[in-house]
Amino acid sequence: MANEMKLFSGNANTHLAAAIAKFIRKPLGKIDVGRFPEGEISVQVKENVRGADVFVIQPTCPPSNDNLMELLIMIDALRRASARRITAVLPFFGYARQDRKDRPRVPITAKLVANLITTAGANRVLTMDLHADQIQGFFDIPVDNLQAAPVTIQYFRQKRIRNLIIVTPDVGGIKLARHYAAKLRVPLAIVDKRRNGPTEATAMNVIGDVKGKNVLIVDDMIATGQSLIEAVRFIRNQGARDIYAFGSHPIFSGPAAGLIRDSKIKELVVTDSIPVKNPELNTKVRVISVAPLFGEAIRRIHAETTVSTLFS
Repeated sequence: MANEMKLFSGNANTHLAAAIAKFIRKPLGKIDVGRFPEGEISVQVKENVRGADVFVIQPTCPPSNDNLMELLIMIDALRRASARRITAVLPFFGYARQDRKDRPRVPITAKLVANLITTAGANRVLTMDLHADQIQGFFDIPVDNLQAAPVTIQYFRQKRIRNLIIVTPDVGGIKLARHYAAKLRVPLAIVDKRRNGPTEATAMNVIGDVKGKNVLIVDDMIATGQSLIEAVRFIRNQGARDIYAFGSHPIFSGPAAGLIRDSKIKELVVTDSIPVKNPELNTKVRVISVAPLFGEAIRRIHAETTVSTLFS
């Protein structure tokens, strides 16, 4: 049992957890994650984990509160069952929007959640495409922040889209967009927008030439889709031809389904970090799996070998 690898999953994304387990060729551990009659979360680990190297796969996607509490309680149960090391595997790290005090009297929720995960008993965190890179520094334990880019770039290389340009829908995404542009060896453009609220933005200008070109918009998450669709409308009016988009985390809340369905996007590529719960989007949405990426990272963490080569 000492140092044996064990994988456990909550209810947030059982499909991805099963795919990761299949890639590693390890069965998911037996654990009951349910509810007491009053709605509180109940957890019982159904197998011995003493001395084991445990990985808990649980994105904190919507319903964020439930999935976060499931994660914390599972970690606590495993710690009290004497697991040697617990790695919280969060394909999507929720509560990441509030990562700084940008207005008076607001919390830094990302730091609070980092503290909760550490206090629950996690020894390290494995995640992907954090909303802000500085969130890694909020943890006092090791954090591996994977990138979906290697998987996505390979997908778009195979499509062989001619006359392509990468577009970031806001200035904050320049680093990510520049990485895609460099790997695909295509130019880069930036949409300058003004944010009207947490989920709404208005495009004001585009820095770069998109006229007559096929466009790939890259972003880390798609929530209501309003910011993405505003960027699509704007660059379409600037003379762009086919418009593709990529978002690491398909939250698809509120009006996202209708907006994407009725938009001029030719194809929206997302990962399975979050379950896609809107089947009506399937005509435009292509889901690519990050299970091999996480599976390989878990295997390397367990073997105490480098994870950094997965970023290239």
